[in-house]
Amino acid sequence: MRTLLYFLAIGSVVGLAYWAYEENFETQQSLKRLRALQAQIGDTREALAVQRAEWAYLNRPDRLSDLVEMNFKGLELLPLTPGHFGALDQVAYPPNPSLEGELVETIEVSAGTGGRP
Repeated sequence: MRTLLYFLAIGSVVGLAYWAYEENFETQQSLKRLRALQAQIGDTREALAVQRAEWAYLNRPDRLSDLVEMNFKGLELLPLTPGHFGALDQVAYPPNPSLEGELVETIEVSAGTGGRP
């Protein structure tokens, strides 16, 4: 009976050691994948920053105006000036037919105490 208990104890220790080894191995693999993903995120952020800088460089107003002048014959583009824009009060908004005639009655609103003395 004692030998059976010894074998069961040794077996459980070996089983727990194997389980601990497997968990440690999976944890190490997960950490490696995490580091790889973080490096990939860093590379992607760096590439995005480069693309934003290139976009800002390509959209410089002086460069765009030069392109407009070079391609005027083919595209017939005109440079934008402040005179091309109107004020907000100059915009003629169409009437909203769904609101016409609905506001016939007026409602009186007063600030009450709300039931408090």
